[in-house]
Amino acid sequence: MRTGAAAGHRGYYHEAVCYDSDDELLAVALPFLCGGVEAGEPTFVALGERTAGLVRAALPAGTEVEFLPGGDVYARPTAAIRSYRKLLAAQVAAGAGQIRIIGELPQVAFGATFDWWARYESAINHAYDDFPLWSMCAYDARTTPPHLLDEVGRTHPRFATADGRHVPSPTYTDPPTYLREQRPAPPDPLQARPPLIELTDPTAADARAAVHAADRGVLPADDVDDLVVAVSETVTNALRHGVPPVRLRVWAGTDRIVVTVTDGGDGPKDPYAGLLPAGNGATGGLGLWITYQSCNHVCLHRHAHGFTLRLTAGNPH
Repeated sequence: MRTGAAAGHRGYYHEAVCYDSDDELLAVALPFLCGGVEAGEPTFVALGERTAGLVRAALPAGTEVEFLPGGDVYARPTAAIRSYRKLLAAQVAAGAGQIRIIGELPQVAFGATFDWWARYESAINHAYDDFPLWSMCAYDARTTPPHLLDEVGRTHPRFATADGRHVPSPTYTDPPTYLREQRPAPPDPLQARPPLIELTDPTAADARAAVHAADRGVLPADDVDDLVVAVSETVTNALRHGVPPVRLRVWAGTDRIVVTVTDGGDGPKDPYAGLLPAGNGATGGLGLWITYQSCNHVCLHRHAHGFTLRLTAGNPH
């Protein structure tokens, strides 16, 4: 049984909350959370430390809301999808007719990595649609850049407002269309200089060796090992499914390693590639899904000369 604004809705009821003050956030969050508890629905908060503290302090004593560690949940987009799907499946298995969650991306997501978080916000309209989920994604309009708020409208079907309304987003774009659009992330400043290593048609072993050669010992060993796996998967996919030549370029800075892999093809045809495991018959999707879990930023770019995947280990900002 669905309740509240999601009553009668099948699948995922996805809303954004764009607020201009703490009072506006609480005006939306408190009725949403208390309504879930009153209806006996599993109700969760996945906000950052400051906003979670505001909500916790404002909730009536004894309100049975579970607070999730927001920073851990939103470590990487693919990890967030995997974590939430596990949580949702467990709640449905326990008999939940509806699950409520209010969450927010960490502030760091509004910088150089927002492109893949925008892809996340779009993809989850599909990824969570087999669950009776009603979620609200909170965005502080005082700190979120205006051009990113535009993307919020395009990735959320509706908005929840402080006066209790639930209004359709006039700019919402269906996920396959949105995810196929060309929105390259800004180039990393390291790419303004020649690459440290450049190879044409490398083997996977060549690619792994290139990453190790670029490592200057400034990144944790686990980050380097994860990047090695990601680059190996990416080069293998490019050689197997792309159009030659395949070019590998590696840059190294004081706090990160950046790798690009380019081939002459169009890239993956699955719009959800990287964010969800490959479906039946998909090619190259599992490798990209592994890559998304192994790097601190992954950027896809279709261009006149083919397709480029940029992978970053370390600080992508």
